Amino acid sequence: MLKSRLPPFIAHSYECYEWKHASAILSQDFPSEWQDLLDLLTDFRLQKSWITTGGGNKSRLSAHIDGFLTGRGWVEKQFQTAFEVDGAKLDSPTHKIDCFKNGVALEIEWNNKDPFFDRDLNNFRLLFDLRAVSVGIIITRADELQDIFNDLGRGSSYGNSTTHMSKLLPRIEGGGGAGCPLLVFGITKALYLEDDV
Repeated sequence: MLKSRLPPFIAHSYECYEWKHASAILSQDFPSEWQDLLDLLTDFRLQKSWITTGGGNKSRLSAHIDGFLTGRGWVEKQFQTAFEVDGAKLDSPTHKIDCFKNGVALEIEWNNKDPFFDRDLNNFRLLFDLRAVSVGIIITRADELQDIFNDLGRGSSYGNSTTHMSKLLPRIEGGGGAGCPLLVFGITKALYLEDDV
């Protein structure tokens, strides 16, 4: 059902997956956030300069997505959660979510070590169970981009143990997100732009 809800450009330019009716929930119950996501995915292009230039703490790709969503009211968010056992409060803060708005959480995993997927999925699971998140979204890269990285002489910087689709899907299929509805988008070669910068 996901592809039928997506504009053709997005359906053909990204690897697109969903679990637990995430697109139905997002499009019907969170139409503003759904539109933000569609606008982001339609606007986005993978610029050559983002690959050839080192990223530092935050890649230029992540900064671009953050900036786009921040302009629409999304924020970086850490939830202060705790458990109480026999009257003793045990703090259990969550990891920060890259972009959050109205119960919708979005993570960007461009070139981190692949265990970051475990962290994201566990975070989504916990926050869904606590009724703080209704839908989790992950934007990562399709495996096919490795050909572009290799051609640009950057293949070793985007190795097999970093975040990409074939590292994410088995974790989700294995139950990593538990009950949380999930949307996953993989950036493909169709979005690549030689910006000559």
